[in-house]
Amino acid sequence: MTKRRPPGMSRQEWVEAQIQRAQNAGEFDNLPGAGKPLELADEHDPDWWVKNFIRRENIETDALLPPAMQLRKEKQQVHEKIRTMRHESEVREYLADLNKRIRISIRDTTGPVVPTGPVDEHALLAQWRMDRPPRNPQPRPAHEDRPAAKKSIWQKLFS
Repeated sequence: MTKRRPPGMSRQEWVEAQIQRAQNAGEFDNLPGAGKPLELADEHDPDWWVKNFIRRENIETDALLPPAMQLRKEKQQVHEKIRTMRHESEVREYLADLNKRIRISIRDTTGPVVPTGPVDEHALLAQWRMDRPPRNPQPRPAHEDRPAAKKSIWQKLFS
């Protein structure tokens, strides 16, 4: 932490002295981006720095949407989401949670108004059941097909 500015020294002189001290100590050596040109954006785009940050940090842009828009997108992709689920209880739980979040969003009066109604759980469950491959248990080989297991000495004695 830097010390206080000495009395009688101007602020600009104090800042310059701190910068000079840091340069002499090598604190500015090997900084990322050293020697590279600055990425200055178009002067007409006030959000250039946000766009650059999103691109640089690989942030998913869906996270920046208002909650109502996120729910609407999630509702549009519900078929793909439930298609990957393996159990009916998992599908029921997900659809109930989605409907709960949609109802909360409908009651919320802040943010943009995006008409999003609840999903039809029964229709989606029926569609999920139809999309599931039928379960055909593999027939087990008959007992006769297996070679007879060797009996241990104890089994031979007590049989």
